[in-house]
Amino acid sequence: MDGLKVGLLTYRGNPFSGGQGIYVRNLSRELARAGHQVTVLAGPPYPVLDEGVRLVRLPSLDLYREPDPFRMPRRDEYRDWIDLLEVGVMMTAGFPEPLTFSLRARRWLARAGRHAAATCPPDCGHFDVIHDNQCLGYGLLGVRQPLVATVHHPIQVDRDIELAAATGFRRVSLRRWYGFTTMQRRVARRLRHVITVSEASAAQVTAHLGVPRQRQTVVPVGTDTDLFSPDASVPRVPGRVVTTASADVPLKGLAVLVEAIAKLRTERPVELVVIGTARSGGAAADLVDRYGLADAVRFTGRVSDAELVDHLRRAQVAVVPSLFEGFSLPAVEAMACATPLVATTGGALPEVVGPDGHAALLVPPGDAQALAAALGRILDDPDLGARLGAAGRARVVTRFTWRAAADRTAEVYRRAIAEHAGRGAHGRTER
Repeated sequence: MDGLKVGLLTYRGNPFSGGQGIYVRNLSRELARAGHQVTVLAGPPYPVLDEGVRLVRLPSLDLYREPDPFRMPRRDEYRDWIDLLEVGVMMTAGFPEPLTFSLRARRWLARAGRHAAATCPPDCGHFDVIHDNQCLGYGLLGVRQPLVATVHHPIQVDRDIELAAATGFRRVSLRRWYGFTTMQRRVARRLRHVITVSEASAAQVTAHLGVPRQRQTVVPVGTDTDLFSPDASVPRVPGRVVTTASADVPLKGLAVLVEAIAKLRTERPVELVVIGTARSGGAAADLVDRYGLADAVRFTGRVSDAELVDHLRRAQVAVVPSLFEGFSLPAVEAMACATPLVATTGGALPEVVGPDGHAALLVPPGDAQALAAALGRILDDPDLGARLGAAGRARVVTRFTWRAAADRTAEVYRRAIAEHAGRGAHGRTER
């Protein structure tokens, strides 16, 4: 079995939506370069894909699009019962996209399969394996092909951290919003081949989703080490700290970092560049105002990959302040650029960056004082920063590349295909 026909599902794949979009783009590119035929089935916002990867758009009602999130569609926008379900779940304060995307994907695969034949061309809809990217919707249980799913980390982790920070009616609305996690647990427990990105995530997948460890394969994700690379001709800006916040939510620890920057500002000139956008009324934005840091904290909004690399190369130190990470692409990208790194011990971060003092300084999650102290150590000691940066670059080059991730993912595909053939088309899930 050489090149495989892969159907890769992502319910929202825009690279600006967070790590899942980055995962789909890079994994699909490297699978295609390795000789596999990859078709991405995606809902909006649609992914950016590279040459050689086919995109099939599965339109939704796009209820959360900017500038009118939580919009009510016009009557002529409704096409079928799945659209009605999508609006109904939204109107009851739930998040419908994982469920409704999975139903649309199952329907598309079933229709395409009816027209497939042994001699069909590569784009006919016949796939050797289906790979779900963190959707885990009920529609997957009707997929007839061998099935693999990636869980970066269970969304229950995000839910629990947000609930811990919420009060009053906000807690009620959060519980409703995260109602889809019950579905994800039910679906995940029936899957025989789950890919996750770290041992820390694997433990959480077992704890929250009920998937036994023996059904999971850890495949670390990677980065483009040619693009994310050091450049000695680019000067580092003294006192500049950079962080990436794909979402301004409590899980990412951005508010803790702002507190640390406020502490550092009492001792030295320092500025924080946040790759991302502040949530209006969020804790981070409130703290920036409370501490008078408007001139010291800058949010970039969306940036291109080249702009992100430039920010990383110019910073004196990068920081990942997350309370939990299933993996952490921002940590890997910073290390690939040989930028000195401070990270918490939340989740998989110690797995990714190594022991304290090797390629990064590690601090407890949620500890603004410890975070400020670690940042201060690197800002005050250029030799320490250079040593950490060099070790980080070496760690990424030897451990975290997308080609390695694609090769190991293809191994999981082949196991799933062989098991499916041995069990028969109706025996691929556990009940």
